[in-house]
Amino acid sequence: MQELPIASNTVIPEVKVKKPDWLRVKLPVGESYKHVRGLVDTHKLHTICESGNCPNMGECWGAGTATFMILGNVCTRSCGFCAVTTGRPDAVDWDEPQRVAEAIHLMKVKHAVITSVDRDELRDGGSIIWYNTIKAVKALNPGTTLETLVPDFKGQAENIQRIIDAAPEVVSHNMETVERLTRQVRIQAKYRRSIEVLRILKEGGMRTKTGIMLGLGETKEEVVQTLEDLAAVNVDVITLGQYLQPTKKHLAVQRFVHPDEFAELREIGYELGFDYVESGPLVRSSYHSERHVFEGYGRKKWMEEKEMAVAS
Repeated sequence: MQELPIASNTVIPEVKVKKPDWLRVKLPVGESYKHVRGLVDTHKLHTICESGNCPNMGECWGAGTATFMILGNVCTRSCGFCAVTTGRPDAVDWDEPQRVAEAIHLMKVKHAVITSVDRDELRDGGSIIWYNTIKAVKALNPGTTLETLVPDFKGQAENIQRIIDAAPEVVSHNMETVERLTRQVRIQAKYRRSIEVLRILKEGGMRTKTGIMLGLGETKEEVVQTLEDLAAVNVDVITLGQYLQPTKKHLAVQRFVHPDEFAELREIGYELGFDYVESGPLVRSSYHSERHVFEGYGRKKWMEEKEMAVAS
């Protein structure tokens, strides 16, 4: 697929904007949170909840769920938004799939989410560990549904096919931002390559999902264009949330997007045909992900809301 040109002079400026009240979150507390924390530590597991400084960690861990990160906690890419450490990763841990499966079993969760760092130094991009992990989780937890948030594997079809062959209930690959900003936000990634990955996954029979961060300097028109590009490859689930700067070394927030704008984008998403649209300031990839498994769940809820609005 031909790569479209991206403006090389796009610069995300440094600005300082005050964080609004609607972005306040509760500190993680409670016995469920402590239980999940203990399991993660005991089994020497990595979670994107911690590595990514997720604002929903208290809520999700308090509910007994977590997003596990496989293939270590050092990434070969250096995305401008991400708090995960960049560098030379450790050797592949071939025992990790079984440890993840056992932790999910001990947590007794009905729905699990797994993601990973990018491992561009590996010939298979980490796809073999991905396959082994999905299979191990399903073997030990046959009643657990599974979402996998995968990298782009450099667009290599053989590696993407391993995910399809393992057959998780949902496969997610995040766009993160609009096409114009991709070169700065996802330095080693390509917008059109990510679209192609999602197309291959969908045509392979997967329920597909992606996410976009807002507040990096994108325009509404660019966001809508991205939604249209995703709808064109029949992505099922889309999440839209506010970008939050993890450290001073990362890209600055250009704007805090009002909840009303997120609500408007939710409407646009459903009108474009997405099956589930999760849109709000604190939305992250795995937020409420247990709801994203079921076909028609989000669209049915949206239709009921519209009918109630008309009736009132």
